[in-house]
Amino acid sequence: MDQLGALLRYEFVQNAYAAGFVIALVCGVVSRFVVARDMSFGVHALAELGFTGAAAFVLVGLSPVLGLLTGSSVTALFIGALGARASGRDTVVGVTMAFGLGLGVLFITLYPRYATEAFAILFGTITGVSRGDLALMVGIAIVTLVALALIYRPLSFATVDPEVAEARGVPVAALGIVFLLVMAAAVAEAVQVVGVLLILTLMITPGAAAERLTPRPGRAIAWSVGIALLCTLGGITLALVTNVPVSVFVTALSFASYLVARFAVGPRLRSDVRPSATAGA
Repeated sequence: MDQLGALLRYEFVQNAYAAGFVIALVCGVVSRFVVARDMSFGVHALAELGFTGAAAFVLVGLSPVLGLLTGSSVTALFIGALGARASGRDTVVGVTMAFGLGLGVLFITLYPRYATEAFAILFGTITGVSRGDLALMVGIAIVTLVALALIYRPLSFATVDPEVAEARGVPVAALGIVFLLVMAAAVAEAVQVVGVLLILTLMITPGAAAERLTPRPGRAIAWSVGIALLCTLGGITLALVTNVPVSVFVTALSFASYLVARFAVGPRLRSDVRPSATAGA
């Protein structure tokens, strides 16, 4: 504890905790919808093509974080335009991801020096977040959460029953594209903690665990945010005191949270809900 207290005096540690909080908040909220809409493969594509954008921006001397956001956003628009229907979305995602990864390799090959900034995005660099990076992340988080709040009700309806929602006049295809853009922003933030290769940890596991704890959407989002905060801030803390990469602990805590939710706490909570629901009926 003394070691952690001493480290907290450093600006880079304060930035890491602040960034971790912002990232966990955004990912926790978005993760619930990612799981409910069965878009795990889409998260993977957005992250990997975000890396392609980062590599392209590094090649021309621009910020890799902005490149990451640009790459994932362009990919979101492309997937949304070509694969609005769930039945064809995975095919579009697979084709797009393969092409994008090829471009990423090309950009890295063309870079005359060792692309440290681009490669760092593969594994996450939360302890390297600056004040400027943090301000950018807060701005992205605010826009993301506001956008999600504006579409929350129709998106929830379209997630539960897209056919009925479309029949009622809900713009299901447009909502899908907007949510893909929200996912792109969340991916751009989460990558800075766990990297492209482990993005599924924060974008899927919290929502998957929350789904096991409660069937109610509002409570599921609260659980998802709580789990994301525990895994992210806990991972940063353990990394600081052990000098092991943050992503190792974030992934381990996420996996443990899912196991507890699936096999221990979740079944017990659901069994408590069933009798009360029967009595109310």
